[in-house]
Amino acid sequence: MTPDPTNARPRARAADASGWNWLLAVPIVIPLITLFYNRETPRLFGFPAFYWMQLGFVLIGVISTTIVYQMTKRKD
Repeated sequence: MTPDPTNARPRARAADASGWNWLLAVPIVIPLITLFYNRETPRLFGFPAFYWMQLGFVLIGVISTTIVYQMTKRKD
């Protein structure tokens, strides 16, 4: 049996759809741009830029995830 297209209702927007979710693309895209960290200088505590920037990307991911969570959680 085929559903009747005239009786179909438009789909409702998902409850968790928010513009804040786009902020989660930042920690995904920034590490893909290798010209940011494909070098040795500047050094931080003796570590080349590649290593300490990788740790910085983790920190960016934590911060952006926390912001998105705080801005999109339900106010019960």
